[in-house]
Amino acid sequence: MDELKLLHVLENDPRISITDLADILNETEEVVVRTKRRLEDEKIICGYHTVINWDKTNRDHCMAIIEVGAQPERESGYDNVAAEISKYPEVSSLYLMSGKSEFMVVIQGKTMREVADFVGQKLAPIEGVKHTITCFVLKQYKVEGVVVTEDEEPVKRLIVTP
Repeated sequence: MDELKLLHVLENDPRISITDLADILNETEEVVVRTKRRLEDEKIICGYHTVINWDKTNRDHCMAIIEVGAQPERESGYDNVAAEISKYPEVSSLYLMSGKSEFMVVIQGKTMREVADFVGQKLAPIEGVKHTITCFVLKQYKVEGVVVTEDEEPVKRLIVTP
């Protein structure tokens, strides 16, 4: 079975049926189910996510992207700091980065105050964290390859004539 093709299809449509996957991959449903389960067990497939446009709901939602400067440890490098940061449910994504800061952390909360409290009370005090830079997301245009902005008509300018 072409596992790479299976992964690409699932990445583009995680809700695709096993029957459709089998047809696309020219395999039996049993082979597809077994392969998919193995890829999940081996943590190659790590989850299936839904992209939600929170602006269209009546729920308060605040997201921030936080740069975190950190001090590496002698034996483990940045792994222990990352493990501490990732323990918090507010953290939706965590990346080790090149550039000015070592980590990029994506935080989800209800309000800006909730996110700010998380940064000041939980994130900044972690041993090894040197500094944080918090950027609040004001509007999302595209998430995980999905355009989430409303289908607005572009503003058309009137023709000006002398």
